[in-house]
Amino acid sequence: MPRARKTAQTPPGDDPQRAKETAQGSAVAKPSRAKKTAQPPPGDEPQRAKETAQAPAVAKPSRAKKTAETAPAAKPSRAKKTAQASPDAEPTPDAEPPLNAEPSPDAESLPAKPRKPRSEATAPIATEPVVPKVASASQAASARFPATNYALVERLLVGFVAREVGKVGLSRVVLGLSGGVDSAVSAAIAARALGGANVLGVLMPYKSSSPESEEDARAVAEALQIETLLVDISAQVDTYFDRFPDASRLRRGNKMARERMTVLYDQSAARSALVIGTSNKTELLLGYGTLYGDMASALNPIGDLYKTQVWGLARHLGLPSSVIEKAPTADLWAGQTDENELGFSYHEVDRLLYWMIDERCAQDELEAMGFEAGFIERIARMVRSSQFKRRLPVIAKISARTVDPDFRYSRDWGL
Repeated sequence: MPRARKTAQTPPGDDPQRAKETAQGSAVAKPSRAKKTAQPPPGDEPQRAKETAQAPAVAKPSRAKKTAETAPAAKPSRAKKTAQASPDAEPTPDAEPPLNAEPSPDAESLPAKPRKPRSEATAPIATEPVVPKVASASQAASARFPATNYALVERLLVGFVAREVGKVGLSRVVLGLSGGVDSAVSAAIAARALGGANVLGVLMPYKSSSPESEEDARAVAEALQIETLLVDISAQVDTYFDRFPDASRLRRGNKMARERMTVLYDQSAARSALVIGTSNKTELLLGYGTLYGDMASALNPIGDLYKTQVWGLARHLGLPSSVIEKAPTADLWAGQTDENELGFSYHEVDRLLYWMIDERCAQDELEAMGFEAGFIERIARMVRSSQFKRRLPVIAKISARTVDPDFRYSRDWGL
């Protein structure tokens, strides 16, 4: 008997089910993908038009839709393959590798793959904001960072901290309180989730740290009504580097960051508390942090917020203006600031990272928004080269059940 042919009709109820939104708004509202056909499947649009009970925290521009005139010709189904391919059939373009993929040793020397040119008819039509195909420097601002619903973000993060701390049977947390906006926001979220009495802010200055940093940290603690502990790390850091007097400033800065984290984990053991992280999404993507230093924690409430959003959330939470308006700094040495060390502003890189990472725009699309090619390539390299900082140590697989890749569910922990 002849085999039944596969039809092009999607199984009933499949697309409406996937389009169904939850009652709780997500922190980042995903735009709908471009539709391949001119006519949507039955019941698809009414379902997608259905609004959720909660507004999304981040309003994103919708993706461009392909029109019927520009839609490519439908490909034959796999069940109807013929012995001879059509001479006019176009090959499927090679998929671009993800930005966080590790490049091969010769990746830099390989020629770039040619991209299929877009016609004017099929170019994406952006709405809110309008992104011109050819942008001047002044038009780069049109690729704006999306608006954020900070009231929703606050509720999500407060619930996250309360839930994750309670999962392990604890009720208290500790964190490094540096006087910067990142630690201030993490402390504020923790205080709202657990109560100020259950949050310990540890001040850990080095002898060259700015006195203003300690003043700002104490102002945050007073505003949040949380306990503080002062631990000067100068003695232990200097004792170590007495043996290595020629150590670079980078080595000294990394040692300070890791020394502070050892203090936090010791206090977490002394107080039966979890360590709260203070690294934001911008720092994590760029690898701008010390592995097992400031990047270490048991849970991180602000790790999915760009620096721009951390500032916005800090204003929403009513934190001291001196903390919000000060230049970001790790306070590793006198006069050190994040933006001087990086060579660009957080506002500038956050816009690029959002369109590059969250919206997955290709380089030609980013250049059309007004971002310089050299800046795009530099940030992409920083994201790729720092991937090792964003994952657990790689374990060589020998057995059938390896700790890292094979222990991902609660049943693997004997629960």
